[in-house]
Amino acid sequence: MTAERRLRTAIDAAEAAYATQVSDPRGRASVARIFAALRGPLHLRGAVPERLPACRYFAQGADASRLPEGPVRSLAHALVGLEPHLHWYRRTGGGAGANEAYPEGHANAMLIGPQGLAEVPGVWLGVSLLAPGVRYPDHDHPPEESYLVFTEGGFWQEGRGWFTPGIGGTFYNRPGILHAMRSGEAPLLAMWALWKDP
Repeated sequence: MTAERRLRTAIDAAEAAYATQVSDPRGRASVARIFAALRGPLHLRGAVPERLPACRYFAQGADASRLPEGPVRSLAHALVGLEPHLHWYRRTGGGAGANEAYPEGHANAMLIGPQGLAEVPGVWLGVSLLAPGVRYPDHDHPPEESYLVFTEGGFWQEGRGWFTPGIGGTFYNRPGILHAMRSGEAPLLAMWALWKDP
């Protein structure tokens, strides 16, 4: 299967998974805009695949055998098929809260976006992977964001504190909210979908 076909399969699987898992009305409205924008033709950018040390935990994080039958499991399968085509990168800069394991213990990859396989105005769609025992820094960004989580792990939002969405859980980050995440004894894998008015 070509990279373009694998990307389309992953996007379609992500749309189905978000549609079944997201309950927050703000998140539902955001992902509806995102996946409507992704229904058109995709033109691959020729991104060079690259893996980082943390990627050795990807297979464990995306292990579909832990997931119930349904759209989230189908999305995990699609991501496994797409992963060899992804360009993994580290978040640049520091940030409050990050621990010593963070620099080498995390990896991000965009399916859609500036560092992704294709670009679509207003949309960033990607995944974050944390090795065990990693605390990602507090950070914020203008676009609103909806997470879908494949593993156990902790997430933090300003004004809410730490919480655990659980496997298949979702949550919404309003524009500009300070947020973070951390893994426990196992890796953390989560997908994020960001929308910014083009």
